Amino acid sequence: MHYQLYYWPTIQGRGEFVRLALEEAQVPYTDVARGKNGVDKLIKKMAQGPTPSYAPPFLVAGEQTLGQVANILQFIGGAHGLAPRAQRGRLWVNQLQLTIADVVAEAHDTHHPISVDLTYEAQSGAAKKRAAAFVNGRIPKFLDYFEGVLALAGKGGYLLGSRLSYADLSLFQLVEGLRYAFPAAMARLDGEHPRLLQLCAQVAARPALARYLNSKRRIPFNEEGIFRHYAALDR
Repeated sequence: MHYQLYYWPTIQGRGEFVRLALEEAQVPYTDVARGKNGVDKLIKKMAQGPTPSYAPPFLVAGEQTLGQVANILQFIGGAHGLAPRAQRGRLWVNQLQLTIADVVAEAHDTHHPISVDLTYEAQSGAAKKRAAAFVNGRIPKFLDYFEGVLALAGKGGYLLGSRLSYADLSLFQLVEGLRYAFPAAMARLDGEHPRLLQLCAQVAARPALARYLNSKRRIPFNEEGIFRHYAALDR
């Protein structure tokens, strides 16, 4: 099946979690909004069909439209070997993905703590307070959690042990985003999470992912996406 992914064309954002899974699975897809009149097509498609998505990203698979990152990844994982077949394992990977989604939301709110409709500059004072709490309290807590999950998983270096899942890809993307947004803070924390570092290295070295990460199709991090670097917030 050839999929159509709909997401904003100039940022990694939440769409990147889906892109990584599609790239690892090596299934054909079109990143629709990056083509001619792509944003117009995205806006139009978002309001169509019996299961419209509230916001991008959404994935069209045949006649089915799927929204929400965790929901999309659950579908891709089941269809392309990036999730366990047994229900218990599928639910566990989905739980990990939803935890990653929690961190992503908190990372976004460091630079937009009051409203997404206001610029960062209009709420920079509140952003400094929110970022300080996130950097000093929340990031360590989440990283410690995933380090513990990897310890429980045993040998293999992935969240399920020796088997890669879409949650590993998303965890890699989360760490990469945090490193971009908070390089000073992450430099202090990296040494405390050796298993997490190993996972990120393993994911980046996978042949299909390595080709994608080193290609022009991988949009660079920037100050329009979820993970944004503002020096004043990286304390």
